[in-house]
Amino acid sequence: MKILGLLRHAKSDWGQSDKRDFDRGLNDRGRRGAQVIGDHIRAHGVDWDRLVASPAERVKQTLAAALPTLAPQWDERLYLAGTDTIMDVIRETGGDGDALLLSGHNPGLGDMLFELVAPKNENALYDEAKVKFPTAAYAVFELDIEDWSELRTGCGKLAHFARPRDLDAELGPEY
Repeated sequence: MKILGLLRHAKSDWGQSDKRDFDRGLNDRGRRGAQVIGDHIRAHGVDWDRLVASPAERVKQTLAAALPTLAPQWDERLYLAGTDTIMDVIRETGGDGDALLLSGHNPGLGDMLFELVAPKNENALYDEAKVKFPTAAYAVFELDIEDWSELRTGCGKLAHFARPRDLDAELGPEY
């Protein structure tokens, strides 16, 4: 069994209209959400073997605030990637470790729920996550594979799902 974590970047700053989408950073709420979800990820207890991430500025800032001790492997393919690309990146970068954390963007990360979880493995967490995979959402999947190269549709079960608003009421339902 392998463990896959997905972390969406925190809330970006749409007020930075002078920057390309790729270069937009986080707003104040995003910085707070990144810290809150980072505390949760560390407390959750998965010992991540590798972190692979989009090099977009909002992802970099999310990871710097959330997981400053993990050294990301930047992969440009993850910038606004769809599920096929995300799955290719996982297969290629998973390596020998059993726990891979990937950080990037929607809609690709949210769509991975539908890609990885077979109908027979749907549960209450899945029902909650499929409604919306908001900014700074964190999902952990248990994958029924022995090697990352075996990643396929329907091989997973959603084992954990958290959003900043679940952890800090001040971040509110609209986060």
